[in-house]
Amino acid sequence: MRRREFVTTVATAGLSTPALAQAQAHHHDHRPLSGPLASATVSFGAWPASTAAPLDRFATPNAPAAANAHVLLPHSVIVKEGGSVNFVIAGFHVVAVYGPGTEPDEIDASDVIALPGAPPGFPPAINDPTKRVYRGPNPIPLPQDRVECVQFNQWGTYLVICAFLPHFVDKMWGYVRVIR
Repeated sequence: MRRREFVTTVATAGLSTPALAQAQAHHHDHRPLSGPLASATVSFGAWPASTAAPLDRFATPNAPAAANAHVLLPHSVIVKEGGSVNFVIAGFHVVAVYGPGTEPDEIDASDVIALPGAPPGFPPAINDPTKRVYRGPNPIPLPQDRVECVQFNQWGTYLVICAFLPHFVDKMWGYVRVIR
């Protein structure tokens, strides 16, 4: 049995005809993409290492929010169409990506949503859907350190923000430039 036949057999097992038709209607671009612009890594927040105020996360894995740097490093990255960005999240953050040409002053920071599971009085997250192309999960039940890999299939310059309102107000945003 060839790989394609095996994948088709495994993929169709248990799917009804309408579900199979719908699954096959979504075409994924699986062409190989390589080279230095196939992917990029952005540190989404950072844990400081300081002799003045040492941070021992072994003892306290969910470190206090004030200890985290609210930055995107680097501030701007470039990938090819079809490439991806690995957002290496350090701390309590909500990744949100807005379509090409969006600037931070276009984000409606008054459109907010409470984070499910957050304690009373906890700051909200920005909920502005205008030109938003990706929003990561609610960070309340998740570990503070994780990776979200986002693929960019169309050229343009995308705005990436931390949608946790206090971090956005602190100017925690950057850009992904996608080239052909």
